[in-house]
Amino acid sequence: MGLAAGFVVGLALAAINPSTADKVGTVLSPVGTVFVNLIRMTVIPLVVSMLIASIGSRRSSEALGRVGARAAVLAVALLVVAAVGTVVIARPIFERIRIDPAAALALRGPDAATRLSAGAPTLSQWFVDLVPQNVFKAAADGTMLTVIVFAVLFALALARVSDPTRGAVLAVAEGVADAMQRLVTAILTLAPFGVFALAVPLATKLGLAAAGAVLAYIAVVVALTVFAAAALLYPTGIILGAMSPAAFASLCAPAQAVAFAARSSLAALPAMVESVERAKMPPMIVGFILPLAASVFRVGGAVAMSVGALFLARLYGIPLTPAQLASVAFTSVLASFAVPGIPGGSIIAMVPVLTAANLPIEGVGILLAVDTIPDMFRTTCNATGMLALASALRKGSY
Repeated sequence: MGLAAGFVVGLALAAINPSTADKVGTVLSPVGTVFVNLIRMTVIPLVVSMLIASIGSRRSSEALGRVGARAAVLAVALLVVAAVGTVVIARPIFERIRIDPAAALALRGPDAATRLSAGAPTLSQWFVDLVPQNVFKAAADGTMLTVIVFAVLFALALARVSDPTRGAVLAVAEGVADAMQRLVTAILTLAPFGVFALAVPLATKLGLAAAGAVLAYIAVVVALTVFAAAALLYPTGIILGAMSPAAFASLCAPAQAVAFAARSSLAALPAMVESVERAKMPPMIVGFILPLAASVFRVGGAVAMSVGALFLARLYGIPLTPAQLASVAFTSVLASFAVPGIPGGSIIAMVPVLTAANLPIEGVGILLAVDTIPDMFRTTCNATGMLALASALRKGSY
């Protein structure tokens, strides 16, 4: 409603009195900026704490570690295929969307040329920049990709620390993660007002092209999420799990129904557990793989974050270099492990993806406003991926 109202007001003002439209946009832009900044301020503590809490807590027996290693390899492989495939497919689709170059330049702002030239590193420099010299400076500068790499390495090291010390660090990380998720939930209650304030200037600058582009984004993200499930996840569960298509579809259906309606992977976890128990999968799948996957494994999130970044690049008229495209895919994979367990969580978690590719963070507000339908399909894809992972690992888990 906030997005629709913002578009209507912005288009009407632009048609009736362009000078008034500019003045209203000038007044509302700071409001939208404050809303986006509220989201941005939560990103580093939220992402880092969730990565440390989820990865650092995984420590167990040799058999559990072996299954966990297989799960990690397969999960990362699926995420990489999903993210890279999304970038390859979505980029030419969005290139067909017509956006007036002058309007896109106005949307980016007067310093666009400087930001674009600064945000296009060479491929070799991109690899070098993955490892920060000073992680605190990287956090202060907002270079999220390097912060995520540090968080993952720290969490992996923490998993090997003795229990008393590790438990103390994990307690802090889990407390921060819980508090940040509550803060994000509170901030999202302001979304109608923040999105309205973002949509009015967008509509006055881009006109009807903005509304058409947003509809195209919804269609593309839904189509690619369904495609990822059909072409990647179902074959994984059926072939690697040695299940018939009908059996795997029956395994997934209850959890998919809950995920689609609730827009929460964690809400679908009881239905997943019931399904794998009915399929007589080993206890290790029920007690270890599924809870872990429900916490951190989101194929739909990797697809949606990649699509969202490419869409915003097109909307703002920003050409992406090969290094920036690699950043989109790579950061989407890493950021998918830190998606908060709330509706629309993937949109919040995609801020590092936009930062890594030097894309405008304020675009998050637009994506968040239209995320209800994409989130339904994205969460359903997440639940399907979790059950595909369980099916693929069941043979070696007895």
